[in-house]
Amino acid sequence: MEKLINDCIKLGFGMMRLPRISRNGMEVIDVERTADMVDAFLAAGGKYFDTAFVYEGSEEATRKALVERHPRDSFYLATKINASNFAAKNEEEAKNEFKISLERTGAGYFDFYLLHALGKGNKPLYDKYGIWDYVKGLKEEGLIRHWGFSFHDSPEFLDELLNEHPDAEFVQLQINYADWDDAEVQSRRCYEVASKHGKPVVVMEPVKGGMLANPPQVVKDALNITENGPSPSSWAIRFAASLPNVMVVLSGMSNWEQMADNLSYMGNGKFAPLTEAEQGCIVNAQEALRAIDHIHCTACRYCTGGCPMGIDIPAIFSSMNIYKMYGNLERARRNYKMEVSGSAPSACIQCGQCEGACPQHLPIIQYLKECAEVLE
Repeated sequence: MEKLINDCIKLGFGMMRLPRISRNGMEVIDVERTADMVDAFLAAGGKYFDTAFVYEGSEEATRKALVERHPRDSFYLATKINASNFAAKNEEEAKNEFKISLERTGAGYFDFYLLHALGKGNKPLYDKYGIWDYVKGLKEEGLIRHWGFSFHDSPEFLDELLNEHPDAEFVQLQINYADWDDAEVQSRRCYEVASKHGKPVVVMEPVKGGMLANPPQVVKDALNITENGPSPSSWAIRFAASLPNVMVVLSGMSNWEQMADNLSYMGNGKFAPLTEAEQGCIVNAQEALRAIDHIHCTACRYCTGGCPMGIDIPAIFSSMNIYKMYGNLERARRNYKMEVSGSAPSACIQCGQCEGACPQHLPIIQYLKECAEVLE
């Protein structure tokens, strides 16, 4: 299997959830703090940075914090083209995303370029707009080094895609120990399909949108987590990084503490694959998680952009999971009042836009009804 990168640590810097600061009454990306995190990441042997056209403000922040401050050959930069209806209205808009991304980042070229969030629902648009051949043409022009796609669907459909496009060089998959044998996400089987086709895997959502960074106590007990021991996040990221066909594990680090923790076990050659005993702890943690009812939202926020009612769905689901996972209704309602902006879940008009955009294929409308009954 071809190694596309072999000169950096196995941790990638996901630029989706960057630190934010309030400025003129608005929450914006804190470029100065992001630059400090970029410097620390590079110093620890990290080189892989991941952004996307649809990550609001991310590509511009990447230019300011990374591209304008470090030699272009000192890092790898990945970004994505999105043909879904919420991102592009037609072929011209979809293909123009590359030009915009290049302008936003100032990178000159992209080391890795991905067709974004592929699934049965949006593949017809990628086909209709000729995005596959468009991206291959960009590689021929030298504007990208490697191309692949990120994926949210069944292993059978992944197999179909890789048979149809055997020249895809890598695949980005959602992999974490919570989703490894999940009936909907099917991380294990998707990983096995990619491996069968000889495609290196980039891992996204290794801590499942932050859920595995602070799991319920029964999961912490299964992992023997203590106050001064390895963090919950370390278990999740090392689980993904221990898979032999994984090229890099992306972590969407949004503050210095997360960066410092991740580098403490992944930076400067410190990564060690899970031992057999640790793998046994992971199995116990998976069993503990399966026994807990919760909403499998990763807070990607693809659902919110087109919501006509301005409902902050991920924030609502986060509050609801406090109740579902920790049994603390008072804290869940307090979090809802403090953290949720925009319309209440009961404002949902059931248009279905959110469910069409959700890469997790969640029954969002039904969940919002449940959240309205519990939280409002």
